[in-house]
This record gives sequence, C-alpha cells and structure tokens, in this order.
Amino acid sequence: MSPSHSSPLVAGLVQLKPRKGDVRANLDSIGSLVAEAGSDHDLLVFPETCLTGYFLQGAVAELAFGADEVADMLGRAPDGAPDLVVGFYERHRRRIYNSVAYFSASGGRYLPLHVHRKMFLPTYGLFDEARFVKPGREVRAFDTPLGRMGMLICEDIWHSLTPAVLALDGAEVILVSSASPARGFLAGSDRPASIRRWDPILEGPAMEHGVFVLVSQLVGSEGGKLFAGGSVAIAPDGTTLARAPLFEEGVVTAVLDRAAIDRHRFESPLLSDLEQQLPNLRDALARAGRGRGRDAAAAARDSGSGGGAAPARSHRAAATHGPIPGDASMLDLNLELTERALVEFIREEIVRRRGFEKVVIGVSGGVDSAVSLCLAVRALGPENVTGLRLPYATSSPESLEHAAMVLEATGAVGRTLDITASVDGYIARHEPDISPLRRGNLAARFRALTIFDQSALLRALPLGTGNKSERLFGYYTWHADDSPPVNPLGDLFKTQVWALARHLGVPSEIVEKPASADLVQGIHDHDELGISYHDADPILHWFLRGYSPADLVRRGFDESQVDIVWSRLNATHWKRELPTVAVLSSTAIGESYLRPVDY
Repeated sequence: MSPSHSSPLVAGLVQLKPRKGDVRANLDSIGSLVAEAGSDHDLLVFPETCLTGYFLQGAVAELAFGADEVADMLGRAPDGAPDLVVGFYERHRRRIYNSVAYFSASGGRYLPLHVHRKMFLPTYGLFDEARFVKPGREVRAFDTPLGRMGMLICEDIWHSLTPAVLALDGAEVILVSSASPARGFLAGSDRPASIRRWDPILEGPAMEHGVFVLVSQLVGSEGGKLFAGGSVAIAPDGTTLARAPLFEEGVVTAVLDRAAIDRHRFESPLLSDLEQQLPNLRDALARAGRGRGRDAAAAARDSGSGGGAAPARSHRAAATHGPIPGDASMLDLNLELTERALVEFIREEIVRRRGFEKVVIGVSGGVDSAVSLCLAVRALGPENVTGLRLPYATSSPESLEHAAMVLEATGAVGRTLDITASVDGYIARHEPDISPLRRGNLAARFRALTIFDQSALLRALPLGTGNKSERLFGYYTWHADDSPPVNPLGDLFKTQVWALARHLGVPSEIVEKPASADLVQGIHDHDELGISYHDADPILHWFLRGYSPADLVRRGFDESQVDIVWSRLNATHWKRELPTVAVLSSTAIGESYLRPVDY
C-alpha cells in the first residue's frame, strides 16, 4: 500500500446465512450489518453468492444481476459507511458468472470499482458450477481508497498462480469470498477437514508474497450441504489475525497493520525474487502450455526409459498406506462437532428453509430413531417433536419398551398408534397367504402412511432415521423408511450412529442391543446381510474412496466379506434413485430442468 495508507486497515469478515433466492431479504441483512458494524470498519467482506445462496442450479438465470444493478440495490451508503465486497451471480455481456464486486462508499452511493469473475469452477463431487455459469478469464489487482487490492472466489485461491499474479500486480491485500461446504467431521479436529484445509492454502501465498489474505465464508444449510463458516484473516508472516466461529452469522474483525508487509518482505524477499525471474517463468509457462506432452516424451528418451511407464511402487510400500484390515479409525468422528452440525442442519432445513416449527418421527426402539429424536429435541425443543410408536402384532415387546424409554429421556411428545388392525385388514381381505417378509414390508409402508398423515394433522415435517450403511446396502423398505424429506443420519455409517448415540446419552439398552429392522420376529440385520456393520462399514468406506474389491483383498481383507459388501452395494443403486423417467425432451425434470430443493 502507498505511504498515505500507513494507518491500520480495519476489515470485517462477514458470515451470512442467505435466504435462498430471496434477494430482497439478503440485501436487508447486508444493510443491517452495515448499520451495525460499518462505523467501526473500513471494509466489510461478504461471502460468495451472498445475495442469493450458492446452490441455485438452473435458477441462476433468474437471479443474475449486473454490478451497477447491485450497487443500486444496495441503496444509499450511510455517512462513514465502509467499502463492501459482495458475492453474487452476475449477468455480463449476455453471459452469467459467479462474481464478486468491490463497492466503494462515496458521496452517499456505492460505486463498483472492480468485478472479479470466478475462474476455477468446481464441477465434481457435490459441485456442478460449470454447468450453470461461465468461467472468468482475467485476474488483476486494482486500486481503492483503502489501498491496492486483489479479489478471488473460493477455488481460485487453491491454485498458486492466481494469488501470485495478484501480488505481482501490486495487491497487498487479497480478498476471498467463499462458499465452502463442510465435509469430514473427523476425530481429533476442531473443524471440519474441508475447512481446516484452508489454513495451509492461505498461509502459503501470504508468506511467499508478503500479503494479507482475508476469507469470508458462507454459513447455513442448502439442501443438506452445510456451510460451516470459519472465516479467517492471515497476516503476511502466516499468523492468524482473526477467525470466525463455526455455523454462526456475524462479523469478526481483523486489524491489518500495513507495516507488517514491509517487515516481512525485508526478512523474506521472495516476491522480489519472483519479479526478477518473471521473464524466464513467462517463457516456461508458454512452453508448458504449448506442448507438455512433447517435453515429457523427450525427457523420457533422455532418461533412457524408452517412454515406458514409471516403475511401480513395491507392494510393501503400497501396503503401508490406506486400508488396513481391522482398522476402523478412519470412521471416528468429532462427536461434539457432528452433533452441532446436525442440530444446525435440522434447524436450517426444517424451520428456515421449509417454514415448519415441528417434526414427527417414527420411533422404533432402535438406535437410529433414538438418535434422530435426540437431535430433533436439541434443535427444536421437546414440545416441537412428536415421536410415534407404531407397533404391529409381530413387533418385539422390547421395541415398544425402548421407544418409550427414549421418549421419556428426551421429553418429546409421544403417541402410540397400533397398526395391526389396518395391516391385517388388507391381508385378510386380499392376501391371506402373504409371506412374513412381505407382511413386514407392508407394515413398514403403513407406518410411513401413518407418519405422513400425522404430519398433516400436526403440521409437522417427517424426519428420517435411515443411516448410510443401510442406504448403501439397500437394506430398507422402499418408499417407507426412505420417504421422509429430511434425514440427519443419511451420511453416517451405522457404527458412527452408535458412537453418536453414546455421545448423546441414548440409553445403553438401545445402543448395545443387536441391530434389527424388526420386520420378522427373531431376525437381526447380521442374519440377513451376512456380515456385521463393524466389518462392513470400513469396507464400504474404502469402496466409496475408489478402492476395488481386488485392492482390498490384496491388502488382507476377508474375500468373502468384500464380496458380500460389493455385491449388495452394486445390486441396490436403483433404490437410491428417484423414479426413472423416459427422457423425451430437452427440459426433462431432474436432468435438464434443475432447481435447488429449497428455492
């Protein structure tokens, strides 16, 4: 920054829970934060897509604006208002971008000084950005009344070239707006793994180039994707100046001592070294862009390898990493953080997104429904949670007792509706020779009918209880156990549900008993699956991480267990899909016509 900007820069990192698609409400939230925090800050940095929410899918076309339009929508800039960095979907030259704009407060208005359009669009896993927006094609620094800045969006800073370009262009503060979903609630970490990973990514360019790096993260839940927050400000020497709490809206303040740039660059003149070598690096980059494959082939010839593949690692070296038989530590969770995330998920998805205040849950006496009940009570209060006991004639008496036990322990509202007469009425009239398995599935589906009818009566949304292991095995009654629209446990393996149950204080009688769907008397899950969850869950985990059955067998896993898990996993994909529809148009629902679930 120039000598005239020697005083500290006070920046606020804003964590915001945008209302999906409700631009007016989100602008009001921005205005309220400016009114509350503005006089104490020179700059407020808002998250990526804070005007609309992130997962808009095909709705981006309806909610994209020009930077001048956003400036007008922000309204009057109060006296002493801070500059603003705002993320939004932008319509520019007949294209739509994921953009962030810097607005300077001047003369009672917000003036857009610079717009950065996201260059790196994640299109993998749970992301599908490149399908809906175009990538930006430029990254550059710009001058502001507060000094020379650079802006990036989320994945942009995960690539080392972009912050390097900004530093070479004179940026001394890099402002990053982000919407990074939380993944990896692992034991031994106080933050989700995906959020913790940001620290070394930010510290690298800060220390290499002697710049401040500020990141503002979105918070809340969008269709089950949890934004945890954890906004952070990093100084030029890599120290953390400020860090925002998880899952909470608000502003965390970072005071940027501009002299720290000079001190760090004197001690570590890496940016100067980079500037000196820039002409050579330009040539190298151009050469790499022209023909990486040709250079690789030439290198192989020079090395005498004849262009063959590199030598494979020894089996001994490969076996020291990854899957190990009997090791399930990769499934260990930070249970306190997991509880907090799931309580937040229920509040967000039930109340904020769908407008309900209550939930209704089928309480079977098993560990899954007990955990969902506990989480719902902590999220919404016991008076807003109704647990239904729905016994059939063949149900275990123990199940009724355990359901009553967890209802009493949580204080939730309880009701018992015996479904025997209803199910048997159908059987007696139409299917007197029904098999025990069909009868069990019929009872399960009638429970779902009852839950949804009670949902309408109570104006309460049904809350699901199915875990990840059962879902991957297809071990549930289709259009019964999987029918509730919101499910807090669907991404937890059964063994993780047991661990969470102990953490939540679910009665030990429920946690320790053998798992059973209680559809057929005396039959437990292990009997039908042919494998215990303790053996199956690690195998499922490694399959989902890309390992093949042969990989696991080579590493010492029991071949028969691997075969059981693999065959069940691959035979039940159809149960995890919506109805298969013949695609006859270019606007097929779920294929071309895509909308976020809560927009």
